[in-house]
Amino acid sequence: MNENIPSFTGIYSLFEQFGSINKIEKDCPIFHEGERSDEVYFVLEGSVRITKDTESGRLFTLKITGSQCIIGETTVFCETVYHSVSAHTIEPTKIIALSRFQLEKFLTSSPELMMEWMKVIQLNHLKNETRFRDLLLHGKKGALFSTLVRLSNTYGILQEDGSIIIDHHLTNQEIANLCATSREVVNRMLNDIKKSGVITLNKGLITIHDINFLRKEIECDHCPLQICRID
Repeated sequence: MNENIPSFTGIYSLFEQFGSINKIEKDCPIFHEGERSDEVYFVLEGSVRITKDTESGRLFTLKITGSQCIIGETTVFCETVYHSVSAHTIEPTKIIALSRFQLEKFLTSSPELMMEWMKVIQLNHLKNETRFRDLLLHGKKGALFSTLVRLSNTYGILQEDGSIIIDHHLTNQEIANLCATSREVVNRMLNDIKKSGVITLNKGLITIHDINFLRKEIECDHCPLQICRID
């Protein structure tokens, strides 16, 4: 487990003891927006893309979750029992599915588990809040720079020269979906900072050479690493 991800051992034990393990192939749905939410999921292995469809037909990627993440959690203790987002696997993925009703029952019977669950929800809320702040305050540029910083914190490998390789393949369209903008806009902005030496692109991998430039441009608040992530 990544040392920057909090360990929610009590919640995980619920999934482990009472959930069912499912293996899902690459590019397959776990659930669709608008479907009834009867289960909550814990990602054991692999990665999942959480997306939201807009009225215009465009796709907005809210996050890319990796192992040790919970998805489908937004309807727990909520009168709305339909998924507000969709979830698709990016690679072969193993998840544990637990009944939403059963999870609610366990949480209400244990103050300790309820407190741990509240921390899960609060952490997810803070991640979303800081992402939307960058988008609202700095527009498309802020969304892209914020996404690159978050990708580096989630998948980055620090090199001896201080550069950071984002060890996760993303197309420009996928980056655009994370930024709620078009591929053409992302292409232009990536080329601009590439010419400035801030990043280099090689076979689908991004290397960041000047992370401080990106942070300065979005007036980075230097949030804890468990918040400034893409998952």
